[in-house]
Amino acid sequence: MWFGWAQANSPSWLVAPLTVASVLAVCLAVVGVVVTIRAHGQRTPLRNPTVRRTYLIIVGVEFAALGVGAGLLAATGLSRWICVWVCAGVGLHFLPLSRALGRLLLVPLGLLVTTVAIAALIVGLTTTVTPSTITGVGAGLCLLVASALTLTNLTRPVAAGAADPRTT
Repeated sequence: MWFGWAQANSPSWLVAPLTVASVLAVCLAVVGVVVTIRAHGQRTPLRNPTVRRTYLIIVGVEFAALGVGAGLLAATGLSRWICVWVCAGVGLHFLPLSRALGRLLLVPLGLLVTTVAIAALIVGLTTTVTPSTITGVGAGLCLLVASALTLTNLTRPVAAGAADPRTT
């Protein structure tokens, strides 16, 4: 999604790299689905009812806030800034999710994605580069790398008798 958003008004030289990144993101998503299906029944943080409830509250609040904010931006003729709003919300939601899910990787990811939103706001206000280009490329790359790191960790065997870092 993010790389596609970046293509909305990007320079022509950026279209091919964004297309490649989009294909990589789809391939990574397919691998993620396969890993998830194969892990069915294993202990994961979301199997804990308290963690699941916290997760659903965080994501629910995020969706509601992003939806209302995007609607207000569109209604006031400021739709070009929706991508900045969404990028900031996505980045910020990783911070409480990190604690809820016990995933430290989500803290730097959240800070990086939020920084991308701030950069997109500044660049969008001071140059002719569209905010969607900045948020699409920046957030897309951050999320692609974090997804690859997460899948690498999820597919790595855990030594016998060692605590499973994927479930703590």
